[in-house]
Amino acid sequence: MTTHAGSLPETAAPLAAVQAKESLGTRLLGWVSKGAVQFFLIVVGLFWLVPTIGLLLSSLRSPQDMSASGWWKVFSAPSQLTFHSYKTLLENGDITKSLLNTVLITVPATLLVVVIGSLAGYAFAWMEFPGRDWWFLGVVSLLVVPVQVALIPIAELFGRIGLFGTIFGVVLFHVGFGLPFAVFLLRNFFAEIPRELLEAARLDGAGELRLFTRVVMPLGGPAIASLGIFQFLWVWNDMLVALVFTKSSTQPITVALQTQVRQFGNNIDVLAPGAFISMVIPLAVFFAFQRQFVTGVMAGAVK
Repeated sequence: MTTHAGSLPETAAPLAAVQAKESLGTRLLGWVSKGAVQFFLIVVGLFWLVPTIGLLLSSLRSPQDMSASGWWKVFSAPSQLTFHSYKTLLENGDITKSLLNTVLITVPATLLVVVIGSLAGYAFAWMEFPGRDWWFLGVVSLLVVPVQVALIPIAELFGRIGLFGTIFGVVLFHVGFGLPFAVFLLRNFFAEIPRELLEAARLDGAGELRLFTRVVMPLGGPAIASLGIFQFLWVWNDMLVALVFTKSSTQPITVALQTQVRQFGNNIDVLAPGAFISMVIPLAVFFAFQRQFVTGVMAGAVK
């Protein structure tokens, strides 16, 4: 026993040295591989940002400078930077009105889809009513209906009831085509909430509405944020629906910029800042809710 106990440190020392050596090598390999991955991601991110940076710098140059050289000339001649184009943009009534129209279309269309989709998703997940599964199957089947198929019939319908060319009509169209995905996404997310948690709330006297607002909504925050981002980006960047259902007084920024390109091909002092503003607002919304978006996507992947 004494000999064995005394020889234990002698055998443990080389083993500890080997483990320390392997640990150092493993750490070095991990640092190198991690550094390579980070460098690759930084390069990809910079390439992804090149168009955005180029558009920003172009919007800060005069039309004469843009005609004479590329946007990268700013780095050697920073005196070219000016806010004159943005001043011209703000003085353009068509562009400013279209920005307001875009907000009036996007915000209600996003809020209505989130609210109605959340209520319907909760109902399909946790409420019992006749034909629930068949109704949900019908909602899911609407996901495969392309927008192009419904443009002409709905345009004719809106024309008969007086909604064609109005902001309200465009909002209704976006809500109608955004709800199937919203109900499908939120129903599947809400169905993963532990039943015991809901039953405990019901035992405490919570009704369905209070259960939805106090328990389901806080737990479903990441999924709801993800849905809101998807819907906001889709409606804000839409041009097909706006081209069909709007007129000159109700057109959003996407259609207004397309009209400027078509009618005033050399009107770059309005197009560049208008395009940058149209792009930077959804980017700001995405980065503002990025944490909730990633959480919702990862939670959906795990579940």
